[in-house]
Parts: sequence; structure tokens; C-alpha cells
Amino acid sequence: MIDLYCERTAPGLWNEPANVLSNAAFLVAAWAVWRLRRDPRAAPGPAIVLAALAVAIAAGSALFHMLATPRARVFDEAPILLFQLAFLWLYGRRVAGVRVALVVAVMAGLVAASAAARALTSAWNGSAPYVPALIVAAVLATEHARARRPERWALAAGTAVFAAGILCRSIDNAVCAAFPAGTHFVWHLLAAAALYLFARGLVMSASP
Repeated sequence: MIDLYCERTAPGLWNEPANVLSNAAFLVAAWAVWRLRRDPRAAPGPAIVLAALAVAIAAGSALFHMLATPRARVFDEAPILLFQLAFLWLYGRRVAGVRVALVVAVMAGLVAASAAARALTSAWNGSAPYVPALIVAAVLATEHARARRPERWALAAGTAVFAAGILCRSIDNAVCAAFPAGTHFVWHLLAAAALYLFARGLVMSASP
């Protein structure tokens, strides 16, 4: 059994109820992103891809917080990484219009940086692997706002919400005594909101 969060006090599928149920936020985000495809200004293809990955994140995270096993952890982390890589590819090619080689280099750099940060298992309660994604998000948000693209501030808002989510993820174990449910479920809520904001900025700015 993997015991990483305040809520996990014993084995059992329902020992982390808040951490499991809060994944519904990703389903809400997926629904909201899916609905964007109806907007005549939106690129439907990216909306469908990102909505599907949001559903996968919800399912994988819920599975991990129920089973708390190393194998389930793979299903938790893989959809998150796939969303990040899909976002980078779609943004780089369909929004920024940069060369394939540069997009692939950035994607590879993100994977390498996240893997290196994973070695810092005790740093920020295991949140270190999300820091490279936060840095990339901040860079893209700056570029998005500077270029005055549609939904100009969506990526900046998403970055701020994502940073707040990482903070909540990082302090989960530190608040156990005062708040037994912990703050990991708040991470889910904020990460889902950030996902929607990132997706909205991309979908509404992507070329057809």
C-alpha cells in the first residue's frame, strides 16, 4: 500500500473518500472543454483530445486513490503526462506555429526535467515533478498574453491556479494534525480548473 496523504490511514478502497470524489472535478472540466467545440471560433479537434485526456486523468487518479498500489500509480501519472505532452504539441503546432523539431525538443525537455525532479521524492511532498510543467506553463502564458491571442489571459490564470494547486498538494501532510482530510483533494479541484483554463486558451486560439 502507498500511503502518501493525510486521508490514507489504512488499506481499503474507500479510505480516501475526498481524494476519490474530488476527481469528479476533472469530469466537469472535460465536459466544459467538450462543449467548447460548439463555439464557431473553437478548434474542435483539440477540444476532443483534451477532453478525453481529462476523463483519463479522472479515472486514473480515482483508481490510484482507491487502490493505493504502485501499478495504480502508473494509471494516475500517465494520463497527466500525456495531457501535458498533448497540450505542448497542440499549442506549439496549432497556436504558436513553431517547427516540429522545437516542439519535440520542449516535450523531451519536460519529460527529462520531470523525471529528474522525481528523484526528489521528499521535496514538497512529492510535488517536485510538477514544477517543470509549471515553469513551461508560465512561459507559454507570457507568450500567449504578449501575442494578444484569443482568450489572452486564460493561460496566465491557469498558471496561477496550477501554482496554488501545487501548493495545496505540497502541504497536505503538514496539515494532517489540524485538518485530517488534508489538502490533496483541493489540489484535484484546482488542477481541474487549471486544466480547463489551459484547454480553453488553446482551443479558442488554435488554427482550424
